[in-house]
Amino acid sequence: MKASSSDRITRALEAAQSGKRAAVNALFQAVYDELKNLAARYLNKERVDHTLQPTALVNEAYVQMVDQTRVHWQGRAHFFAVAAQAMRRILVDHARKHKAAKRGGGRQRITLDEELIAGSRPDHDVLILDEALEKLAELDPRQARMVELRFFGGLSVAEVAVVLDMSKRTVEREWTMIRSWLRREFDQAS
Repeated sequence: MKASSSDRITRALEAAQSGKRAAVNALFQAVYDELKNLAARYLNKERVDHTLQPTALVNEAYVQMVDQTRVHWQGRAHFFAVAAQAMRRILVDHARKHKAAKRGGGRQRITLDEELIAGSRPDHDVLILDEALEKLAELDPRQARMVELRFFGGLSVAEVAVVLDMSKRTVEREWTMIRSWLRREFDQAS
């Protein structure tokens, strides 16, 4: 990402803290394309008949995020970290509703990036991912947060390091372990 775009987003986040409608609208304009690309990437890996569209996912996540009046945005990485959480919750809730509608059948399928799970099967269930993240959070909450930031937030290793106040090298080292752990979890769940 170009620094000018990142700076523009950071300035828009700072202005939106005022709560003024124009500032919040400017923030939406600044982040919309990135959020929509992220949402499209997730949903392109879903089942063909998925009813949630990227625009709806972005709009729903954004509404949840700007309603958080007590959040002090600390920059682009922080904003997209919160966006990652919002999108994860929306996708998991949608998957649960779909599963309930099917009375336990037809789990939603998503594809994890090769970078996330090298050598894994191409399709994985969003509910299995959520269960694995819940389990990982019990073992190591910081590592679960790293997965959420990388997969749902689309953050780079360097951005995750900033959000979690860690060195880039530590994130890289832990990321290697996390991928192995997740691969084992997915294999056991499949």
